[in-house]
Amino acid sequence: RAFRRQRHGIQRGVDVDLPPANAQPMPADDDVSVLSITKDQKVFLGEAEIPFEELETKIRLNQKLQSEKELYLHADRNLPYGIVVDVMATLKNAGIENLGMVTDPLADTDD
Repeated sequence: RAFRRQRHGIQRGVDVDLPPANAQPMPADDDVSVLSITKDQKVFLGEAEIPFEELETKIRLNQKLQSEKELYLHADRNLPYGIVVDVMATLKNAGIENLGMVTDPLADTDD
């Protein structure tokens, strides 16, 4: 069940170059929680920046996330793979059971 959803093009205040995808967009839902990782490796929950070393604690203390156990990851496509994996592992350790990936359905997938 964990880490399998895909969501396209969530517009937030954090600038992220999304990876492309060939899936259909999900309906917009402004109530979803989104964690963004920018190309300069800054982490944001919504629009609030969180230092990586505080991420697990902040997620554990977030009542909404602990109740829903769901979060969407909005990671810049140019990030090193290891950074994204580290964040995903931290989220799992913090109690997130369902992690969706945000992608860009309109991008050229031939890069």
